[in-house]
Amino acid sequence: MRVTLLGTGDTAGTPRPGCDCDTCLAARERGVERTRSSVHVRNESTGDVLLIDASPDFRQQFLREDVALPDAAVITHIHFDHLDGLGNVYRLLDHLPVYAANETDPKTNESVAGTIRRKYDYLETVSVQSRTPHESFRVCGFDVTLVPVDHPPLLTYGVVVEEPETGATLALSGDTSYRVPAASRDALRDADLLLADGIVPASLCDYHPLGGRDEDETGTPRTFGTKHMTREGAVSLADDLNAAELRVVHVAHRYPPDEAFAAPLAVDGETFSL
Repeated sequence: MRVTLLGTGDTAGTPRPGCDCDTCLAARERGVERTRSSVHVRNESTGDVLLIDASPDFRQQFLREDVALPDAAVITHIHFDHLDGLGNVYRLLDHLPVYAANETDPKTNESVAGTIRRKYDYLETVSVQSRTPHESFRVCGFDVTLVPVDHPPLLTYGVVVEEPETGATLALSGDTSYRVPAASRDALRDADLLLADGIVPASLCDYHPLGGRDEDETGTPRTFGTKHMTREGAVSLADDLNAAELRVVHVAHRYPPDEAFAAPLAVDGETFSL
């Protein structure tokens, strides 16, 4: 599979509109971006394309990277920065099957699949396919599995994408705290490439109203507030999961400029052949 990181930023992206912080200025000077979350996965054997999350920056991302439009999509959760790009498929595609979890969220009284079906009922192009977490399904020639993670207050999922002939595996943590359940960790384990949420460095937990949590043995927080991992949390998760390669995504502009573009933090446009 060939993986292209279409969007590696948090809700506001980097550079952030109207922001003149040192990191946003450095991003403009370097000509790099972190737009909202989306991953393009091309099956090199069949040519089929699976899109993981549909960013509001959909149009810009596909034009910028000059990649093929998707044959199917997987949506991890209903936050707008992962979902609202589905509106872009109108007149671009004749049909887009969209796969999402079927568990009813007690917060919304809907599943992710149900919310998409309701929200995009005006788009005949979008065909919602409900799937049960931890049960693999075949799409675009890949074996795909949705795995529950921890992103309160909503039900949210990570994704495992495996090419069945070669065993090449991409894993995404999804938006999550460090409290990824044990069964989901098992499913995410041993990936060739792990894309892990790491919104800010652990040092910024001191500035969050809720602070940090899930400290490691040195006292370093692996969760920022309650919803996202720190960079240190993402690295720790990758070590625990024995990932061959890690890229940290869902990155905010709040990293200091001397850290903001250093590995393992990802930027838009990176590609990987697995």
